[in-house]
Amino acid sequence: MVEIKDIELFLLDMDGTVYIENQLIDGSEMFLSAIIENKKKYIFLTNNSSINKDDYLVKLKNMGIPCGAENIFSSGMAAGLFLSKNRKGKKVFLVGTEALAMEMNKYEVKLTEKNPDIVLVGFDREICYRKIEKACEFLDNGAEFIATNPDLLYPIKNKRFIPDCGSICHMLTVATKKKPLYIGKPNRYIIDILIEKTGFPRENVVLIGDRLYTDIAAGINADINTILVLSGETNLHMLKESSYQPDLVIPSIKELIKLL
Repeated sequence: MVEIKDIELFLLDMDGTVYIENQLIDGSEMFLSAIIENKKKYIFLTNNSSINKDDYLVKLKNMGIPCGAENIFSSGMAAGLFLSKNRKGKKVFLVGTEALAMEMNKYEVKLTEKNPDIVLVGFDREICYRKIEKACEFLDNGAEFIATNPDLLYPIKNKRFIPDCGSICHMLTVATKKKPLYIGKPNRYIIDILIEKTGFPRENVVLIGDRLYTDIAAGINADINTILVLSGETNLHMLKESSYQPDLVIPSIKELIKLL
């Protein structure tokens, strides 16, 4: 891995890396200030598709985090972009929040409750059994299975977790024997979009996150530097057992401030 001072673009996971629910992880604000002071760039790269970009802007600003629309890219946004470019005109049944539905509307994705071509699953904190039943019906009838992200768990306060999109998809896979195409991390698609957009060489880009199978795997798949923080889902035992090995492991992003 190149030295931190030579990194030009920081791709930052959010949940478990910068904050947990509505509480900043110690050092997050100072780290972002240090990036700005050193005239480097950062983009929040999140797999959380339960809220949209506008919601993120409000949330981050309320937490005191300097952030504009150019600093946020989510798996929901990547899914909307993917569907609008690669499945243009296809009808989509959404298992997701109202916020994700609004995100899809921005990309002119056609949402429907009848005879969809695609079932799109996100991190749905508004899920009900009717959605699950309809998704199973449509998948059994031949609809394509696409999902925003494979995260199994979402971190909440007091070191607890709740089921994320990957867990919802696993339930549907057990029922229908169909597996989804995941658009967000670890698919390199979401990172390649940002590399092309920003123009930074891959060797000067780093992805920082708390999950091995999404964050670190995505960085490895996209041939960029990776840093694992132990402030979220992953612990040292999980790291030891994983085939995804980051370039650097630190307790939290606070440790990087002095290296900038």
